[in-house]
Amino acid sequence: MSFFKKMLASVGIGNAKVDTVLDNSQVPVGGDISGIVHIEGGQVEQQVDRIYLFIKSEYLRERDDRKVRETATVTKFLLTERFTLRAGERKQIPFRFTLPEYVPITLHSSAVWVETGLDIPSAADATDRDALNVTPSDEIQIALDAIELLGFRLREVTNDYSPRLGGPLPFVQEFEYVPTTKFRGQLDELEVLFRQNNGDLELLLEVDRRARGLGGFFSEAMGTDESLVRLNLSRSDLSRGPHAVADILENTISRFAH
Repeated sequence: MSFFKKMLASVGIGNAKVDTVLDNSQVPVGGDISGIVHIEGGQVEQQVDRIYLFIKSEYLRERDDRKVRETATVTKFLLTERFTLRAGERKQIPFRFTLPEYVPITLHSSAVWVETGLDIPSAADATDRDALNVTPSDEIQIALDAIELLGFRLREVTNDYSPRLGGPLPFVQEFEYVPTTKFRGQLDELEVLFRQNNGDLELLLEVDRRARGLGGFFSEAMGTDESLVRLNLSRSDLSRGPHAVADILENTISRFAH
């Protein structure tokens, strides 16, 4: 093995290549992701310490009075331990893993992707990136349908920095709605966070009341016009369907909309 080839491999020229092929790029929250990682050796034999499959997303964080995008690893899966990849050798590594229940949904500007990385000492690591379309779980979809039944229109979905509420993540996924019928004139907006827990679904609702009169104006200016409400929907509640869940939501929101 020539010194020149080793040097080229260390800067990524003639290095190993990796390509991940997903069985299905559309996966529900909590569903299984599967596929095959294709690896091709470069011009020299290389030691691969590990191969990881990362699930990543982006979130907004305020820095110096401006919002910047940052990347977060939602979860990662170990595919292989240390092995030797010979020059020109081709390997195929099948995988199947379950996405965590806190993976963000890919709606509006919220992106999720799979990043495969070969950890190669003293060389440029090979990486591959594939977009992933994460759809709502059955539980979240029932809640989304219920909110729509109450006349709320989804305006925006964002991943926002919030380590206090994010649990294992540095951010939360926020669904921002505007009322179009029943709560129009009572609320400016409704913001919703979803948390799944073994078939149950917790909703964090930020009820933003519309300012009314002089007192309402000062309340809004001081930021006291919002109420953070926790609502737990049990598996039994969700099994009754969107209309029953809409009734529960309506009763809850009405208590804080006045």
